[in-house]
Amino acid sequence: MSRTESVQKVVTGVGEARITWRPAKDARLVLAVSHGAGGGIEARDLRALAAALPSHGVTVALVEQPWRVAGKKLAPAPKTLDTGWRGVWPALTGPGLPVVAAGRSAGARVACRTATELGAHAVLALSFPLHPPGKPEKSRADELLGAGVPTLVVQGGNDPFGRPAEFPPDPYELAEVPYGDHGFAVPKRSGLTEDQAMGILTAAVTGWLSSLV
Repeated sequence: MSRTESVQKVVTGVGEARITWRPAKDARLVLAVSHGAGGGIEARDLRALAAALPSHGVTVALVEQPWRVAGKKLAPAPKTLDTGWRGVWPALTGPGLPVVAAGRSAGARVACRTATELGAHAVLALSFPLHPPGKPEKSRADELLGAGVPTLVVQGGNDPFGRPAEFPPDPYELAEVPYGDHGFAVPKRSGLTEDQAMGILTAAVTGWLSSLV
């Protein structure tokens, strides 16, 4: 843990969640971001954002859902994930700043589903799972389109859960990490390093957040 990092435990209706705060010195926004169904806040994109954004006036709150804190390997149903997210929201608004709801994969779906209800300033959807791999007919586009607030989707160019070209038209912005898979890993043949891929991601997010305030 860095000197400026702090961890907050929050009791929700579905168990204890955990927030790891990475504060900005002169913060103007809070980016509250949660993990997906297959991993935690150690994901490369979440680590990259937590490292890059505080120097741009954005406090990052890395949210671990109760199932993850409890050490379970499988995520619960979407309704339970939404309940956990609602439970941490009062702590996220505690600093008194606009809160951008964010998440990767399943966490992005949660952010979209609850944004209007919770009063999120905007939504950042990382690797939004538009459909299960190989099943484009099972679209989740209604969740994305129903967010009701300014939304940025950052998607890997080779994400099997939905490539950028598969996404429906506006109203949201979409940035692509070329060659990236669902976890934004890029193959060696792409000519991109992981650091370069994360640089593309953080630049897109930083620019978009700057446009919100």
